[in-house]
Amino acid sequence: MSFFSLIQKKGSKPIPPAPNSIRKEIVHGSSNAKKTSFLNTAYSTSSSSMRKRVGLKRNEAHRSNATVQEHIRRRKRSQQARLVSDSDTGDSDASSQPPNKKFRATNDKQKSMKRQLRSLTAFSDEDLGQFPMVHASDIAALDKPTKYRPVFSQQGEQEPIQLQYPSASQKETFNLVEPLQKDDFKPLEDITETMETAVNYYLPPVDAAVFNDDSHGLLRRLKRARDKRDGAAFVLVIQEWNDAITEARKDGRVARVLDESTELDLKLIERILTQTYARTVSPRVSTLRQYENGTDNVYGELLPKFVSEIFRVTNLGSTHVFLDLGSGVGNVILQAALEVGCESWGCEIMENACALAELQEHEFKARCRLWGLAVGDINLERGDFLENQNIIKMLPKADVILVNNQAFTPELNDRLTSHFLDLKEGCQVVSLKSFVPTGHRITSRNLNSAYNVLEVAQKRYYSACVSWTDAPGSYYVSRKDSSRLKAFSRNGVV
Repeated sequence: MSFFSLIQKKGSKPIPPAPNSIRKEIVHGSSNAKKTSFLNTAYSTSSSSMRKRVGLKRNEAHRSNATVQEHIRRRKRSQQARLVSDSDTGDSDASSQPPNKKFRATNDKQKSMKRQLRSLTAFSDEDLGQFPMVHASDIAALDKPTKYRPVFSQQGEQEPIQLQYPSASQKETFNLVEPLQKDDFKPLEDITETMETAVNYYLPPVDAAVFNDDSHGLLRRLKRARDKRDGAAFVLVIQEWNDAITEARKDGRVARVLDESTELDLKLIERILTQTYARTVSPRVSTLRQYENGTDNVYGELLPKFVSEIFRVTNLGSTHVFLDLGSGVGNVILQAALEVGCESWGCEIMENACALAELQEHEFKARCRLWGLAVGDINLERGDFLENQNIIKMLPKADVILVNNQAFTPELNDRLTSHFLDLKEGCQVVSLKSFVPTGHRITSRNLNSAYNVLEVAQKRYYSACVSWTDAPGSYYVSRKDSSRLKAFSRNGVV
């Protein structure tokens, strides 16, 4: 379970939406673009020394080609499962979709083929791979006796272990402890999911099949040692893993997988975001509940799968500029920088959320270096986004703007709408409430209204997409398009 799931209030009553204020337009998108991704990168050979290090006998290492190919086919089928949106529904109306339909992971987004995923710094010996970060041992330790206890208590006190990531960077330190409360950070679960992610997205498929072997694979042995509470066996598997992933990096296998890829899978993105959130926001999440009802200062988060869908719908690319107005703790900004690689800007007025966003930014950059990934520029601003001069300067340059205005007052929505006149043509504004009133028409009396330059499409998000409710809802994509206003000015009709 991710930390984004934990902040969602299951069964809570949704914030009442405003009446629909725009005609419904269904935007049809194409999903046939040919892409290169982590899941369809294949290599025909693997290292015999890798098999030796994961403890397989030689005759077990040379598995049948049919078995390996079946493993690759399963991974490809997993990638092909797409995130469902109204752009996938053909000619059907968006409101006809089942209201509780779940999102499926997607990689079907238009990405810039120029993007370089691998961080050259993370694969070099620069500063000996040492940099500030929050280790798992910093947030889960026995010096917090009311929260944690030893996992392998029958075998005496266990020394902390160090886990190697796919890059040349430092190892992360973990204490072998478990939480007393089920919703607290779980070090062993984090270790397991980190290794699984590295196997599935950083190694050639043939090598990954060896690690994933159901009988003798390293991941299976790790889980067996954990379930049997065998501390010595668990530590031994970690040591084998560190040697094996280091060897895969040094002989170039990890770099080849990254260099052959042009996009990141949502599961890898969520792993990095979850690690960042768990080490910075989660220990301090109670501060986010200090908001004033009935004002614009109400906190809520869009969850990663919904954010990924927004990037897909708007065709956000690595050469674009992305703005998040009311960016909270910075989750969406970090996801845009990682998933798309674009220049990302956020502005938040709540001081406690700003402080957590800055903590996240520093830890996020450290996490991306551990994972060996290059990300886009991140810019976090404090204050009122209608008055912050850096944000005002960036508005005309923005390609996509996100406004989580679900709880904004009508006055703030109206003030924000007036700034949309400064947007460049084609800029898209994504919001949870429409900025254009129902039945709005261009007339000679409202020629200066920002409503006249916005073409709006209503879309649906499904369950488990936002932090404040499990219920589905609507969101809106407004595109700056002055052609109708120009036509009216010339001819008196649209």
